[in-house]
Amino acid sequence: MIQLKRAYDPPSADDGARYLVDRLWPRGVRKDALEIEGWLKDVAPSTELRTWFGHDPEKWREFQQRYRKELDDNADAWQPLLDAARDGTVTLVYSAKDTEHNDAVVLKALLEEHLGRG
Repeated sequence: MIQLKRAYDPPSADDGARYLVDRLWPRGVRKDALEIEGWLKDVAPSTELRTWFGHDPEKWREFQQRYRKELDDNADAWQPLLDAARDGTVTLVYSAKDTEHNDAVVLKALLEEHLGRG
């Protein structure tokens, strides 16, 4: 199972393996407070794509297409997440305020497709 959780929400026992999937560290969060297995910066959207998107819901459809292209070109970055999800629960930790329009949502969908659940 793959779950999503904001970096500002406290970890819980049912999170399983937690991975930060943002390129930038969440503002104001102590490193030990996240309780993550790893920080996978390279799975996050490129700086150019992130800047272009700016969490603008009007650009959501185009963002998804561009980000999926980046993910397709960089499968080595997200393969550890796929492997971990095959072994148990994985929580993708992200810092965006918008819980519906962010890179973790796209990444989760891609991983679920590869797991045969999407």
